[in-house]
Amino acid sequence: MVFKRLLGSLGVGAPTVDTVLDPAPVLPGGALSGQVVLKGGQADFDIEHVTLDLVARVEAEHEEGESEGAVVFDRFTVGGGFRLAAEETRSVPFDITLPWETPVTELYGQPLGIVLGVRTELAVAGAKDKGDLDQLTVGPLPVQAAILEAFGQLGFGFRSADLEYGHIGGTGQQLPFYQEIELHPGPRYAHQINEVELTFLAGPAGLEVVLEADKRGGLFSSGHDALTRFTVGHHDTRDWTSEVDGWIRRVVEHRSAYGHGAPSAGHGHHGHGDHHHDGDRHGSGPGMGTAIAAGAAGLAVGVVGGMVAAEVVDEVGDFFEGDDDESED
Repeated sequence: MVFKRLLGSLGVGAPTVDTVLDPAPVLPGGALSGQVVLKGGQADFDIEHVTLDLVARVEAEHEEGESEGAVVFDRFTVGGGFRLAAEETRSVPFDITLPWETPVTELYGQPLGIVLGVRTELAVAGAKDKGDLDQLTVGPLPVQAAILEAFGQLGFGFRSADLEYGHIGGTGQQLPFYQEIELHPGPRYAHQINEVELTFLAGPAGLEVVLEADKRGGLFSSGHDALTRFTVGHHDTRDWTSEVDGWIRRVVEHRSAYGHGAPSAGHGHHGHGDHHHDGDRHGSGPGMGTAIAAGAAGLAVGVVGGMVAAEVVDEVGDFFEGDDDESED
C-alpha cells in the first residue's frame, strides 16, 4: 500500500501512516495482527498514541425512513509515547482481539456484502487525525459455518446480509448492532415460509442463534413472523442438518404471542427494540447478489450475474473513501 498523507488537523508535512493487516484468516473473537508503519514528516513529532478503531457500515431504520453510516464498535490503543524523527520510518506491531459478535463478511471466499474496516488514528501534539482505513475480512466460526452448511443442505439459498442498528431483546447482545443473514427457503418449506432471517450472537461460552421466519398466510389468514432463539456450544458435535431442520419446524409451528409492536427510538421500524425475543420482525436490506446454494459438496457460495462483484467492490470503495459521518456512540 502507498503511504497516506495525514493532512487535516496535523497539517502538511506531518507524519504519514500505513496500517498493514496480516493476511491470516480472522474469526470473531480471534486475534487480528499486523503493524502500523509511520513515516516521519518534515520535523520531529511526539506521537502521543496510535489507536485502531473497528468500524462497520450499519443500517438504521427510523420514522423518517432508512439511513446508513459508519459505527465504531471497538477501539484499541496499540502504541505511543515516543518521538518520531523527521523522515524516520517506524513500525508499531499490534495483536488485538476482535469482539465475539464481529460480523462475518465472507463465506467460502465470497463476500456477503458486509463492510468492516480498521481505521488508524494518530495523536500528535494534542491533535488527532484519522488516517489509514483498511478493509477487514472476517470468516465464520466453525459452528457458524456448520449451521449455514446445514441450511444449504436443506435447500435454503442466500438472499442478502446486512447490519442493523438496535438490540434484540431477550439476548446477551453486546454490540449496538446485529447481523442479519436472509435466506430463501428450499422446496420443502417454500409453501410455509417466504424467508428466514438468521442472526448469530457469539460469546466466549457459545452461540445464540436467533431465527425468524416470515410465514406465508393461508386462504383465510394473513402471514406473520415467528422468532425463536437457540443456544449452542462452540464445540458441539451434532447432526446439524437434522438440528436445523428441527429449528425450522419449531419456528414454523410457533405462534408469536405478541403482535407487531411500535418501533423503538433509534432502532429500525422492524427492529427488535428491548421487547421479548418473540416480538417484532427485523427487516433486511437489499440483496447483494450473492447466493448460497446446496450442492453435492455441501454449501457453496456463488455470484449471480457478471456485475455483482463490481457492485460489492464499489460499495466497499465508497465506504472507505467517505467515512466521515461515522458514529462512535
